[in-house]
Amino acid sequence: MSEAGNSGPQSLENGKAAAYRVLARKYRPSNFSELVGQEPMVRTLTNAFATGRIAQAWMLTGVRGVGKTTTARILARALNYKTADMDQPSVDLAVLGEHCQAIMEGRHVDVIEMDAASHTGIDDIRDIIERVRYAPVSARYKVYIIDEVHMLSTQAFNGLLKTLEEPPPHVKFIFATTEIRKVPITVLSRCQRFDLRRIDAGALVAHLSSISAKEGISVDDDALAMIARAAEGSARDSLSILDQAIAHGAGSVSADAVRAMLGLADRARIVDLFEHVMKGDVAAALAEFRTQYDTGADPAAVLTDLAEFNHLVTRLRFVPTAIEDASLSEGERQRGADFARTLSVRVLSRTWQMLLKGIPEVQSSNRPVSAAEMVLIRLAHAADLPTLDEALRSLDGTAPVQNGATRPNGAPAPSGNGNGASASAVAQTRMPAGPGGAQTMRLVEAAPAPVAFVAPPQPVLETQQVPLKSLADIVALADAQRDIAFKVLVKSCIRLVRIEPGRIDVGLTSDAPKMLLNDLTTKLRAWTGRSWLVSLSKEEGGQTLAEMESTKRENAFLDAKSDPTVAAILARFPGAKVIDVRIPDAPEAETAEADVPVEPPTDDDET
Repeated sequence: MSEAGNSGPQSLENGKAAAYRVLARKYRPSNFSELVGQEPMVRTLTNAFATGRIAQAWMLTGVRGVGKTTTARILARALNYKTADMDQPSVDLAVLGEHCQAIMEGRHVDVIEMDAASHTGIDDIRDIIERVRYAPVSARYKVYIIDEVHMLSTQAFNGLLKTLEEPPPHVKFIFATTEIRKVPITVLSRCQRFDLRRIDAGALVAHLSSISAKEGISVDDDALAMIARAAEGSARDSLSILDQAIAHGAGSVSADAVRAMLGLADRARIVDLFEHVMKGDVAAALAEFRTQYDTGADPAAVLTDLAEFNHLVTRLRFVPTAIEDASLSEGERQRGADFARTLSVRVLSRTWQMLLKGIPEVQSSNRPVSAAEMVLIRLAHAADLPTLDEALRSLDGTAPVQNGATRPNGAPAPSGNGNGASASAVAQTRMPAGPGGAQTMRLVEAAPAPVAFVAPPQPVLETQQVPLKSLADIVALADAQRDIAFKVLVKSCIRLVRIEPGRIDVGLTSDAPKMLLNDLTTKLRAWTGRSWLVSLSKEEGGQTLAEMESTKRENAFLDAKSDPTVAAILARFPGAKVIDVRIPDAPEAETAEADVPVEPPTDDDET
């Protein structure tokens, strides 16, 4: 049975204090109803036991601390459940059975627990294979629980396969692992697999609150939320941290004590730091970071929390119900929702990417504080930079650039003199421009506005000047325009059916981009100065240029290998091979030779 009812101070035995049991062991679940956050698995096992469809082997997988070994013991208890009124497998374990106590304490003779990390060889598996033939001593089933099964050697796995596929009717296998990918598929196919999920932060908070009440410990709600976040979905980790926090706070747990113990930053101050960065206020951001560092926060932890809040804001844009997460503070909910309404996904994505690159830099640096400050400086400056599409629009003149950033919604720059300089330096406030516009809110001093750069127009090539008669002409046109990516697509994806002035019928390869025909129409109109009708033909068309080049190259290799001179060279030098074939253009070569003037012989030449 669970010891969840044993609350308060430790009991006394023979005048001596009983040995202290950590919370993770004291409140270890003893039946399926006490498992936290694993309802899908419990439902499946309940239905299987009710219908008598009990498997011969189970594979339990999940991260550390979600209850794999505990579930294995509860399952062994359910298989061997026996009371005065019931003698059959059952998942209803409310009443302590004949074998329950010994199984949960790991000392039952018919429930064998083995740690595969220390028993990895084939000899250990041979011992199991030899013992499975014998019936259990007192229980209904002989149950083998193998923890960290992925640590078994290849020979050990192979030796277990036959027994695992056809075990005796009185034997059951339960495997547990944190590295499911390392388990051979031949073993997985012989087991029912259960993926134990990470426990939701809200469920962990409720679980920790219940245990704290049973222990008579006063714990702040913010402290429970911090512990739940730090545990990352692991019930055992959360109880271990709570145990440590109780000892740290001498019987009471406060948010400040947990923050100091774990080296965490104040979540409210993380939001302040995020706001300073988004405004581009470098001085305020660095001052806030230094204050958090001076109070004990780890630099990498500060940036990690900043990335988590950035992720929260991004998530709130698409999943508004995420604001109901029990692990969030009220400040995070309100201010996170405000940021989600004003910051665009492009700005948030750029911040996320920069933080992902910056956190490892801080962790590996021998000066983490300086490295973290440089990351914050980059973030603050990037907050005022235009995104790529905004910069491109500014080049087109639709959103003039001022102070290194596009103005919201492409608003025109303030009027000035003929040179584009503003009449006076005024403070401008950049306000959010909705989901797709610029999002920085910093106050900047207006400097003389530079003249917007206008890209030089691409040369228009008239069809009369460059007639298009083949795919090669289109490729040459793309090459002249320096559009290498489009040139490659034309060569590899288009099969020409027919071409005439103003119209092209083509076929496409299976891997051609969906917008290739539209792009071809647009580019030909821009490059030739006339409209083209590009249509997809029902005919397959000829070879692509890439296929033609490949065929030509293969033929050249075959011709080279069949040449008597080349064959003689290859025979003379064993191991030699033809790696390239280059055929000069004969007419051009002859013309080049004819154009070279022949100088009269000199005296030196005659000698």
